[in-house]
Amino acid sequence: MSQHYYHLCCRYNGKVVRIHERNGRVHVGRICRVTQNKVFIEPIRQRGGYGLGFYGGYGYGYPYGIGLGFITGIALAGLFFW
Repeated sequence: MSQHYYHLCCRYNGKVVRIHERNGRVHVGRICRVTQNKVFIEPIRQRGGYGLGFYGGYGYGYPYGIGLGFITGIALAGLFFW
């Protein structure tokens, strides 16, 4: 199954996606690198990280890897940020 997700991640490279893991964690970010074992995403910081009306804004964090064997679903997340 991880070969399926490898090819899917390669197709979505550079796009903002929502990735679901087996343990229930959800990651939203831009895919910046894909290897045979991991996908690396730059997380998206949501507007109003300290609450509405305080400092915050859209931006990216530091990339981190997710094991392809832990992924249960990937979807484009561009529509969630209108």
